[in-house]
Amino acid sequence: MWSRCLTRVRVPGLGPAAPRGGLQRVPGRREQTRAASGEADLMKTPLFDFHRAQGGKMVDFAGWSMPVQYKDSHIASHMHTREHCSIFDVSHMLQTKVHGKDRVTFMESLVVADIAELKDNQGTLTLFTNEKGGIMDDLIVTRTDQGYLYVVSNAGCADKDSTHMKAKLAEFKAAGHDVDLEFLDEALIALQGPTMSRVLQEGLKDDLSKLTFMSSALATVFGVPHCRVTRCGYTGEDGVEISIPRSRVVELTEKLLTNAEVKLAGLGSRDSLRLEAGLCLYGNDIDETTTPVEASLLWTIGKRRRQTKDFPGADIIIPQIKAKTARKRVGLVSTGPPVRQHTPILGPDGKVIGEVTSGCPSPCLKKNVAMGYVDAKFAKNGTAIHVEVRKKAVPATVSKMPFVPTNYYSG
Repeated sequence: MWSRCLTRVRVPGLGPAAPRGGLQRVPGRREQTRAASGEADLMKTPLFDFHRAQGGKMVDFAGWSMPVQYKDSHIASHMHTREHCSIFDVSHMLQTKVHGKDRVTFMESLVVADIAELKDNQGTLTLFTNEKGGIMDDLIVTRTDQGYLYVVSNAGCADKDSTHMKAKLAEFKAAGHDVDLEFLDEALIALQGPTMSRVLQEGLKDDLSKLTFMSSALATVFGVPHCRVTRCGYTGEDGVEISIPRSRVVELTEKLLTNAEVKLAGLGSRDSLRLEAGLCLYGNDIDETTTPVEASLLWTIGKRRRQTKDFPGADIIIPQIKAKTARKRVGLVSTGPPVRQHTPILGPDGKVIGEVTSGCPSPCLKKNVAMGYVDAKFAKNGTAIHVEVRKKAVPATVSKMPFVPTNYYSG
């Protein structure tokens, strides 16, 4: 999925991230345990000790102690994911179930997607928006055949998202609607890469080929029951996210690693993989000052929702579709010195026309890739611009995203 966390952590080779957003305990979400000495203020996932035992280099990520890389280099881990498959610990993400007969109406009061049109066990990427049209978070909502919606949103926005949902829940209940929230205490791992299906199929009774991109199913995985397997991810490759009882996640991870195709991967490769795939990072590329139209995420707004205009910020967002916006999120490609977040983007006359929001050297393309916002008149693919790196103007080109073709499985 689009991992989208607001934090301050320098990932080796990737440059500084956005200012850290505080993450407080979410009541009912999970037992918040403390990390080892020297990391007393950080939360840890059920795989924390396992990461340390496997040589994971732990860093502060959205208030969690998470592995940035293991013994392999960032580039080696990145390429292994592109060529084979890797396990990412994403247990810090907020998982929620929405129950009740009014669950769809409830969710549609918060997000821009058409949840009602989803088939059973089908999911969609969507956005929490505010009344000003800004993006509060991006998330995946799945309509299950077990009578609830399954929601996964970002660790860095967990406190904000849960507070937002609970406030709306109080409104709905006061109006007599039938809806309830359940914040889950489950682990979550992502298995990503072109050989994922072959690896995972060995541990499944059902045919994995029937599970297409953005669909989900309950399954027993390598003997571990009560797992939710969702075919999605944040790398651009074929992959799944597996929600699993936290008491069994080490067992499953160890089992997956017995296959030579599988290695552990950390935040470093996760970031460069998602950037090659043209996927946004919340807090860098989208935030509450950005509308879906500016962010080139118009496709997340359901056709029916554009007509009903009944989602937060619709009065601002819908007119932007026809009137256009003053700025747009675009992809950039360059050679030479790496392009990082906050790098100024310059027009032909040398004046600033925008700013880079994410950037890194692409291990696959052997050139620099980035995304950022520019004045709309410079947003056309192929437009020659410059980026200011170390006070020097470096040639760059506005480029179509994804930079590396995605390999999502459609059946």
